[in-house]
Amino acid sequence: MDIIDHLDVMSDKELLKVTGGASSFSASLLSAIIKGINTLYELGRSLGTAIRREQENKLCEI
Repeated sequence: MDIIDHLDVMSDKELLKVTGGASSFSASLLSAIIKGINTLYELGRSLGTAIRREQENKLCEI
C-alpha cells in the first residue's frame, strides 16, 4: 500500500483558494521588527543624552 494512494489531489481552482502561509507575519519576523525598533529607540536615547551632556558641559574627563 503506497502513501500516495491516501492523498487527495487538488484542482487548480482549489489551489487558488488556499490562503495563509507566507502572507502572514510569523513570530520570528515580529520579534525581529520589535528588536530593530528597540535598537533605534536606545540609539536615539543615547544620542540625546550625549547632546544634553555636551550642552550642559557635564562631560567626564578621560
